[in-house]
Amino acid sequence: MKEIKFLKILDRFGGLLEKLDIDYPVMRRILQTKLLMDGRRAPTIVGKSGRNQRDRHAKDGDPDRNQFFGSLWLYLIFGGFTCLFVLNGDNYIFQMSFVFGILMFMIMTSLISDFSSVLLDVRDRSILQTKPVNRRTIAMAKALHIFYYLFFLTGALAVIPLGVGLFRHGWGFFLIFAVELVLMDLLIIALTAMLYLLVLRLLDGERLKDLINYVQIGLTIGIALGYQLLIRVFDFIDLQAVIQFKWWHFLIPPIWFGAPYEMLLQGDYRTEIAVASGLAVLVPVIAGVIYLLMMPSMEKNLQKLAGPGASQREGAGRWVNRLARVLCPEGQERAFFHFAWRMMAREREFKLKVYPNLGFSLIFPPILLFTMGMQDGWASLRGTQLHLFIYGCALLMPSLVWMLRYSSNYKASWIYRTAPVSSSIPIQRGTLTAAVVRLLLPVYALEAVGFMVLFGAEIIPDLLAAGLGLLAYAVICFAVVDNKSTYPFSERFEAAQTGLSLKMIGLMLMLAVFSLLHYIAAQFSFGVLIYIALLLAANWFLWLRGFGSPKLTG
Repeated sequence: MKEIKFLKILDRFGGLLEKLDIDYPVMRRILQTKLLMDGRRAPTIVGKSGRNQRDRHAKDGDPDRNQFFGSLWLYLIFGGFTCLFVLNGDNYIFQMSFVFGILMFMIMTSLISDFSSVLLDVRDRSILQTKPVNRRTIAMAKALHIFYYLFFLTGALAVIPLGVGLFRHGWGFFLIFAVELVLMDLLIIALTAMLYLLVLRLLDGERLKDLINYVQIGLTIGIALGYQLLIRVFDFIDLQAVIQFKWWHFLIPPIWFGAPYEMLLQGDYRTEIAVASGLAVLVPVIAGVIYLLMMPSMEKNLQKLAGPGASQREGAGRWVNRLARVLCPEGQERAFFHFAWRMMAREREFKLKVYPNLGFSLIFPPILLFTMGMQDGWASLRGTQLHLFIYGCALLMPSLVWMLRYSSNYKASWIYRTAPVSSSIPIQRGTLTAAVVRLLLPVYALEAVGFMVLFGAEIIPDLLAAGLGLLAYAVICFAVVDNKSTYPFSERFEAAQTGLSLKMIGLMLMLAVFSLLHYIAAQFSFGVLIYIALLLAANWFLWLRGFGSPKLTG
């Protein structure tokens, strides 16, 4: 088996890990197995050629062949945009606070959506807990597993601004940047893990699983709001960004990471700058130490996730039954509506991956509205077209429809081939209907009520048009991600693509096209009403004809 380079580097720190009461040889074997299995995954998105390529490298156990590394170039592009701040003058605390704000936003959202399932994974407990392996060893293997991917994710985001910073500002800037990237990752993973630990200690069973999903939504909203708060810390005087320190500024981590540049490169030793610089070092280190000390407790409390907990209250209640009869009059389609409804409620990994996007979709339209339309107060909103930002609540749809194909109980998909169903259309349409009703429509309804309060009742036709546009957009997303070629919940989560893809970016741009068409229609008399009529026809066609072939495929 091919030796993994990361493990060779880790061997140099084996003695230090042993001093932390970690059985290094065992931990190394656990981590090696995790990375080996990552390299042997066969993501469906890469198709047959990708699976054949995976098979050629399976014997070597090369972890660099998994799909995560194929998506890093997109993070490379996003990271490249931060160069605009690195190049722009020598106002370091302003520039680097924004750079670290962007990096922390990207990394934390990726950690919450893609790696929470790793941090909270209990599937290997049946093997490891029956062996003489202490909890600290298991927890360290899990932490290093996440750090391995965070290293490459952070590297992809930061390599271009690092290079530009070296060229523009010299070696001092480069070294500070590199050290702070390590501290930033340490802070992110420690705080995320400690928050999950707090929830694990307080609750158990299904209440715990549900609350973890709500914590994810809260974290996503908090990150987005924190980024907006960072923008408003700086005042612009004669086109120069100036910060007047207030006590609450010290609660914003990106400012911590921007302060050392100002102190070490500009010679600004004001008390506020020194305190913020000290926080950039002390808080991540202290958080990391606390995390190391609490790792055994976290592993112990993770057992709660494996328990059955209280009986679930979700499912086919009376109102769900009535809703299904209205939306799915055909019996087979209604049956799969109920099936998908229950699966989305019970699949913990599904919720771990989808709910962060749900939180972002909930907060994104208000952020756009606040950023672009609130300078002159609430009254200035009326008469504008800014209510079209409501289309942003559908940003969760691409990832939602993609995740509909995965399940931890994927082996039970044989039921599709034994069920008395002669067409795949009821399966697909019932599943998508359940996903739209359960996750998209509540977000849209909440946003619509808020927008109606701000803009007045005159935007009701626009809200109706936007709702119809989102229904059509849902079918388009379903078709573009090629869910028609597979059964819902029939593939394992390990095959899910980590990160972004061109399809997802294209679908987000398509959402902007819907908003643009709506804006154009609103420029004409009765244009919105005509647009509504066109959307009704488009929805009739898409929901009737936009699904798979009538015959089931094996």
